[in-house]
Formats: sequence, structure tokens, C-alpha cells
Amino acid sequence: MPKRNKSLTGELTADVIVVGGGLAGLSLTAALGSAGVNALCLDRETPAAQLAVKYDGRTTAVSYASQQILSAIGVWPLVEKESQPILDIRVTDGNSPKHLHFPSGAVNGEPFGWIVDNRELRRGLFKRLETLKDAHHLAPAAVKSIKAHPDYAEVVLTNGEVLTAKLIVGADGKDSLCREQAGIKTRTRAYNQSAIVCTIACEKPHEGTALENFRPAGPFAVLPMKPSSSGAVGQKYINKCSIVWSDDNDLAPHYLKLSDAEFVAELQDRIGDWLGKITLASPRFVYPLSLLHAARYTAPRLALISEAAHRMHPIAGQGLNIGMRDVALLAELVADALREGQDIGSEKLLKTYEQGRKTDTMAMLAGTDVLTHLFSNRSPTLTMLRRTGLAGVNRTTHLKGFFMRYAMGLVGPQTRLGQRLPL
Repeated sequence: MPKRNKSLTGELTADVIVVGGGLAGLSLTAALGSAGVNALCLDRETPAAQLAVKYDGRTTAVSYASQQILSAIGVWPLVEKESQPILDIRVTDGNSPKHLHFPSGAVNGEPFGWIVDNRELRRGLFKRLETLKDAHHLAPAAVKSIKAHPDYAEVVLTNGEVLTAKLIVGADGKDSLCREQAGIKTRTRAYNQSAIVCTIACEKPHEGTALENFRPAGPFAVLPMKPSSSGAVGQKYINKCSIVWSDDNDLAPHYLKLSDAEFVAELQDRIGDWLGKITLASPRFVYPLSLLHAARYTAPRLALISEAAHRMHPIAGQGLNIGMRDVALLAELVADALREGQDIGSEKLLKTYEQGRKTDTMAMLAGTDVLTHLFSNRSPTLTMLRRTGLAGVNRTTHLKGFFMRYAMGLVGPQTRLGQRLPL
């Protein structure tokens, strides 16, 4: 429960109110709390609900830069044991023998990133928030409205309680109430694709290899997960992988209705035999895919982060990583302003945040959008061009190195958290 700091009017107050308890919202709350900023996260769902097996079937590809951020705010030590380093990446196009290979340790001897089950990330974030006296998590808490005033902002909950802060952060996802109430328009595009997500158990070890196979209906990704113990005598470990299978919207319901045996047969056909025999190790989930970009990331006394500001295709696995860069910059600006006695909800601070994040985000949105349209089609001409392109990039050391550094979050201005430095 939050510390009951009261204003003269009896309202609950904080320096920053974060609306939305997803991975980005919880991370920002932890980052602010770690820096001594009194932050309150409002979450529609309780921790128990969010840690249920059927709540979220996804994993996150945590980039090197995001891992540095999570380390700096004290979260990574709580999830490291459940995180699988990505040691090898192979990108293929259909059944073509031409491919793009990113070998282990090619940049500074570091992994490209880590695959972490979203439940484990949430569990680590919840644990970290429990240790921070300045970070508070209020759940369940549903927001009815937000309103900016010259010197503060207020949030009204559906139960009638009023909360005030110098700054509100909209971390409430693609259907953001904060964005809507601030009158911020968006550009959206539906991809006519849905991601079918599940976890499989594998007969053979994955050796930290991530595979992305581009198919006409959408990319098919096999992501290595940390092996889990069966609990048997001798601690037999089960090799696991996360599947992110993008396909046409109208086909997704068909695959969800298949029996487990039929569904596994479809997966085995797409994966081949490099993992040996596979079995289904989780429920199946489906997530419609779309692009979203907010016209503005800020409004008076409001900043938008992560999917409230931008949403992209998972083709490059960069969605949360871009959101974590939002977290790192905004937390740094707020912590510095508060330390210097400045208004943390000022127009100047918000303008600096938007300018610092928009170019990077737009580049990633454009890149993933182009890749999606380039690879999700059946054009013979484009098929030939992209296969030749994959082989060409694979032979070009400097270009391949740039792509690796960019995916790791090492290109462009670096925040203190992104360098594992405290705020």
C-alpha cells in the first residue's frame, strides 16, 4: 500500500503517479523509487492475478541495454536465474539455405540479450517494489479520469478517491485512457496478423540459439528459455523454448482449436528436427498485431511511455526495449529535476523527454514496419531480393555489426541507467 502522504485538501499525493502496472510502468516506478522519487503505480490487476499461468503467455527479449537498466534499479538480480542468454541468432527466409547469422559474443563479448518469461519479470518487479520505501504499488486501482492544473495534476479513481502529483505518467498500454483524455491523436495500422504464443519442451538442448524464420504469412520465432527442473531425483532439466508464431488473423482461431497433438505436429513441421521431439508445455495465447504511434508523447503534466506512446510488430523483439529507453530517460530527467528543486512536471522537462525519445522510436517503428511488409508477402521478386539481401548482410561485417549493436541498444545517446549507473 502507498504511503498516505496527504495534501492540505486531504488528497493522497506523490511526486509521480504512474497509471498502468505493466512491465514498463512497474519498471519506471522502481527506477523512480530507487532514486528517492516518491512514485505511486496504479494497477488494475493484483499481483496474484498477473502471476497466474493463464494471464500472459509471452516472454520478453531483454536487450543488453535493458538488462543494464534493470540491473541499475535492482531488478535484474531478482530475475537473472530465470533468464536465458541469447548466444546465437539465425535469421532465415522460408526454406532458403541463405541466412543471416549473428554469432555469440560478437559485440564486447556480451550476449545479444536474454529471454525472460513475463511472469518472472513481473515477479522480480513486485519483489523490488516491496523493498523501496519511495515506490508504491496500489492494486487493484481503476482510473476514471485525469486532469492537469497549472501546478499539479490529479487522478480520480473509480471508487471516487482523488490522488494528486506533479506529474502523471501514462503507462496504460495501447488503449491508453491517459492519452485519450489528454486529446492526443494516434496513427495506427492493423497488420492483419496475430501472434500465437506458447512454450514448448524440447528433446534436445537449444544451446542459447534464437531462430527467426520469415514466412509469407508472418515471422515464426523460436526463442530459447532457461531450462527448468522436473523436480525429479538427480534434477533432470527440461529444455524449453518460447514460440512466437505470426499468421493471418483469420487462421489464428483455426490453430487455437486444434488438439494439442495436431498443434504440436504443425509446430514440428515448422521447426524441423534441430530440437528433436517437442511437446506443448503451456496454454496457447493469441495477440492481434498492430502499429501505433502517438502524435505527441506529452501533454500538460503528462508523459506517455511504452505502448501508450508506441506499439510495434514483434518482428525484431524490440517493443519493451524501446519502452525501457523511455523509462530510463524519463526517470533520469525527473530525478535530476527533483534534486535541483525544479518542477518535475514542467513544460521544459516534458519537451526534453519527447525530443529525446521520438527520433529513436520513429526509427524503430519505421524499421519494423518495413521489415513486416518486406517479409510478409508472396512476391517472387521481393523473395529473391530479400534472400539476396540476407546473404549480403551476412557477408558484410561492418553492417552486421551495426545491426547487432542497434538491437542491443548500444547505438545513440546513452542514459545513466542504460550504462548501469545510478540516478
